[in-house]
Amino acid sequence: MTLPVAEIRKNRRPRAPKVIINADELAHIESLAEGAMTRNPDLADRLLDELGRARIVKPAKMPENVVSIGRTVTYRDEATEQVKSVTLVYPEDADIDRQRISVMTPIGVALLGLTEGATFFWDTREGERRTLSVIKVAQAEA
Repeated sequence: MTLPVAEIRKNRRPRAPKVIINADELAHIESLAEGAMTRNPDLADRLLDELGRARIVKPAKMPENVVSIGRTVTYRDEATEQVKSVTLVYPEDADIDRQRISVMTPIGVALLGLTEGATFFWDTREGERRTLSVIKVAQAEA
């Protein structure tokens, strides 16, 4: 028995969006992931998987519409339609009160390297799957 094409598409896992990483940030992010292997292996594995499939670019070639360290991203939760803006930072600079989220959080890993318009799945710490869309990426204000 053959399934209809619509049924196959519905059950197929969505394709992961493209990921672009700034070459100057790569070594630091890799070392953070390796350091997290004992504390949070699932998160570290996910980050290393994302880095493994990423296109690495020189800083001068880094598109302005890509989420990277120090950039502010506005995204929408498609289930709740809630819109948030956060700045992606290294763990030592994280401050949730100032909307500065660490690259070593589930949402930080999910956002890293995405372009404006990308839609992606994010698993919350409670194990809930969410669909998020990147609306805008901008250089963070000083």
